[in-house]
Amino acid sequence: MDIPAQAALWFIPFVLPICFYVAFTDLRDMLIKNHAVVALTFVFLLVGLFVLPPWSTDWTAANIGPLSLSLPPYVWHVIHIVVILIFGILLNAAGVMGAGDAKFLAAASPFVWVGDVKLIMFILAATTLAAYVTHRLVKRTPLRNIAPDWESWSRTKHFPMGFPLGGTLAIYLILGTVYGS
Repeated sequence: MDIPAQAALWFIPFVLPICFYVAFTDLRDMLIKNHAVVALTFVFLLVGLFVLPPWSTDWTAANIGPLSLSLPPYVWHVIHIVVILIFGILLNAAGVMGAGDAKFLAAASPFVWVGDVKLIMFILAATTLAAYVTHRLVKRTPLRNIAPDWESWSRTKHFPMGFPLGGTLAIYLILGTVYGS
């Protein structure tokens, strides 16, 4: 994994509660709350300054079309937020995903190192499958009575993607503490 284990260790105590909250509120209300997305963004902006200090890390060069930019890794990770948010808005406008899902993906994107994109896609696929099967099974069992008023139980054409999205980020950071560079 490209994520440094030390970075994952720094992020985990702040990010895991937000991931659990996002999963819970999306299951309960079919809504990823804006304050959770803002909190996740601020966690990276603040903790990221100490994990990837722009003033003491080597700058990374990248070519964007004819432009060649050299920026600190912290800045590149912040740029992920903007790029993913633009794609998320387009996917939301096309009706492919909810606005909360798009915003959460943008807020979670700076925590993912570019070299780990294939891994995060695998984790997302596995987590989405597991979350979908779990949600649909629990929906049809007496376990549903633990939280009978959850909005996600009554939605037939929609699925609370905050459940697997939060789980994906949590699993990625946990794996990063063990297998990170």
